[in-house]
Parts: sequence; structure tokens; C-alpha cells
Amino acid sequence: MASSETIRILNIQRMSTEDGPGLRTTVFFKGCPLRCEWCHNPESLSYSLEKEWIETSCIRCLICLKHCPEGALSLVDGQIIINRNLCSQCRKCVVNCPTEAMKALGVDKDVDWLFQDLIKDKAYFGTSGGVTFSGGEALIQAKAAAVLAEKLKSAGIKVAIDTCGHVPYHHFEMLLPHVEMFLYDLKLIDSKQHEALTKEPNQLILDNLIRLNQAKKTIWIRTPIIPGATDNETNITGIASFIKENQICFERWELCAFNNLGKDKYRRLGIPWRYDEAKLMEKKTMEQLTMAARKVFGDEERRIIWTGATRLEEN
Repeated sequence: MASSETIRILNIQRMSTEDGPGLRTTVFFKGCPLRCEWCHNPESLSYSLEKEWIETSCIRCLICLKHCPEGALSLVDGQIIINRNLCSQCRKCVVNCPTEAMKALGVDKDVDWLFQDLIKDKAYFGTSGGVTFSGGEALIQAKAAAVLAEKLKSAGIKVAIDTCGHVPYHHFEMLLPHVEMFLYDLKLIDSKQHEALTKEPNQLILDNLIRLNQAKKTIWIRTPIIPGATDNETNITGIASFIKENQICFERWELCAFNNLGKDKYRRLGIPWRYDEAKLMEKKTMEQLTMAARKVFGDEERRIIWTGATRLEEN
């Protein structure tokens, strides 16, 4: 039966090894309820359609300026400037750019189209891989996501949801019958700090995790380790204590080392980034935080690991 549901996505990434177990295809949904200061996917924050200019692909032919009906584009000192207040998102500049230097951010795809595209990858998923809904935040489009997840499950494909947890719990309930596992972010245990750095308190996130735990789905917890924000033992042991006290059954807890790969994305979007000059985490810091988390459960707790690249040590 055909579906009339659509999902607003950014892109589809294949052969992923970081968004759940096994080889996976990750669908990046557009829109997020949080505004984490360190977010490395700023193009996913707004649900609105957007575009960006990629300087290294541009040949300065100025075809984009000629096709912009709103006069929202200009050339200043060799740079294409986008006046986002004037831009109507007609995307004529994107369609007519010969080098794809003007790039669309966000597209509405029919659920049936997405299903047909994703099912082509089934052969390489094996017994542990599958499709991950990421973002942004997939659960703000829960109704359509549930339709897609149901189709994938019926085709024998395992579905995982990568979530920040800040949505009404009934959004989770729409997905529960069709989803194998959840990758659940716990960033900061102190609610005031959480609100200061993400623009939202964390109570809904914590409450949802407790309820999700009762659904007995596989849970991977993930904590981004951000310099000057989440990278302290008080925060990590606080999260560990919450997990232990509420008997959260997690299969894995990842402490994810900060990466600065998003800096060019912020520049293309014309957004200043607080972490533009921030360095990668030191390996010893990641190991210390991992051990601090493990001690709450017992030093032999090997479900808690750290991931990501760390700073090269100086001689």
C-alpha cells in the first residue's frame, strides 16, 4: 500500500560503521529541538529548507546571481554572499550551478521512495547491520518515520534511532513496535548547565530514558566529550550514577571525543562557532573519564568505552 507521508532529510550515508552495530545506512533527518553549542551538523538544526555556498567548488561564473529572482546573492571580494532574509528557497541557483557550488540543504522525500532506495542496501547489512535514523532529530518527524520503519522491518531490515531524547514520549511509542535499538544521548546531568549549553533543560530527556528502558529495547548511550562543557568527572560520574540508580539496561555507553570537522559547515552557513579553535581531546583525558564512569559500576565494566580521534601527543 502506497504512503503519502514525506520525510524532510539532509542526506543518506551508506557504509557507516559509527551509527550502531554492523554496517549501516544512515538517514539524516532535518530539524532538531536542541541547539547544542558544539553541534557538528549545524545544517541539521533548522527544519526549514536551506542552502550553502561551497567556495572550493565555485568557479565564479555568477550564473547563480543571474538566476536569483530575489536578488539574494552577491559577489563581495570573491565570495558569494547569501542574504538569507531575502532568499525564498526557490533553489534556482542550486539547479543552475554548473559545479554544484550552491548546495541545497534539506529535501522532502516520499516514504515509499526512501524505502525503495534503502532496501537496495539490504545485501550488505548481514545479521547485525541495518538502517539508522539520525539527524537532526528523527523523532520530531515520528509519524512518517514510523511508517518507514514499519516498511523496513517488514522487509527484514533492522532499524535504529539516534536520538537526543527531547521529544514527547508518545513520539517514541509510535516507533517502538518497529525499531530494534536506540542510540540515546546523555550530554549533561546538571539541568541548568544542559539548558545553558543546549537551550533546553534535561528533565524530559531523563524521564524518556527511564520510560524507554521499560520498553526493553536495546540501548546504546552516547555522551559527547566537549572541551570546557561535558569533559569533567563530575558530569560523567553524575550520568553514571543516574544510569545505575535507575537500572538503565544499556548494551554500550560511548564517550565520544569532540571533533572539529564541523567548522567549515558553520562558515558556509555564515554562523559563528564557539568551538572553531578548540583542540581535540587528549587521549589521557578520555581514558580518565572512561575509568571514572566504570568505577561507578565496577572497574571491570567493559560496556563503557571511548571513541573518536584524539590530539597527537607533543614530544
